[in-house]
Amino acid sequence: QVQLVESGGGLVQAGGSLSLSCAASGRTFSTSAMGWFRQAPGKEREFVAAISGSGRITSYADSVKGRFTISRDNAKNTVYLKMNSLKPEDTAVYYCAARQGPNFAKITQQYDSWGQGTQVTVSS
Repeated sequence: QVQLVESGGGLVQAGGSLSLSCAASGRTFSTSAMGWFRQAPGKEREFVAAISGSGRITSYADSVKGRFTISRDNAKNTVYLKMNSLKPEDTAVYYCAARQGPNFAKITQQYDSWGQGTQVTVSS
């Protein structure tokens, strides 16, 4: 497994930006595909974005496409989520996740390591 620690959440006004980071340790980072998920109160955890082990391939939920960017720095064992044009409906706890193998997935069950989550609140 991989140990994951997220940072960078906070409170921002609608239309603003936030950047999340997720530092990983344990399994060789470059062999792990990474994902960001979020969970709003009373809702199921949902896919936000994912990136392959090499960083060459990314995927986004339709709700964030064009506004969020996932990236990774394998030399720093860190994955990032840059969030622009934030909306109140983006308010949630954001989780970083890792899965063994270079190919990413979009469902929670295919990830074997999770961070503790970081709160993102977007005010209207």
